[in-house]
Amino acid sequence: MKPASTQTFQKEAKTDQLVPLFAYELLRDILIPEMLGNDTDEISYWVGKHIARTFPLLSNEEISSFFKEAAWGDLELVEQNKKEMKLELTGDIVERRLLMHNEPSFRLEAGFIAEQIQSQKNLVTEAHEEIAKKKKKVFFIVRWDLKDPVQS
Repeated sequence: MKPASTQTFQKEAKTDQLVPLFAYELLRDILIPEMLGNDTDEISYWVGKHIARTFPLLSNEEISSFFKEAAWGDLELVEQNKKEMKLELTGDIVERRLLMHNEPSFRLEAGFIAEQIQSQKNLVTEAHEEIAKKKKKVFFIVRWDLKDPVQS
């Protein structure tokens, strides 16, 4: 499958068709975990990385826009240094998933972020999430290794 360009993503994202929240929840939080079982988190992370390769983005702002268009929530950079960054995910969908599920998974989003940042920095990158249920948000900690460039 040929990766879509950022322009393709933006063009396709402007459709008037909206997926009802309930349909999204059925797939994301009930059907997929039922099919994947104990492997849901690991597979979701790698699927997120695959989605990121399909929709390569050039900046943190584009990543945030993608999150909004994909109905994943509102993503914002909280802090960054030379080896890592911390992002915050909020919004109605995030609050609902945190309320409706004892252990909601945000591994899809973590994999997506890791792959996007890896592509932008050309350094091996990983991301993990920290769920803050009481604050109704999720934090993503993204780390890259300055001594470990991506091998082409």
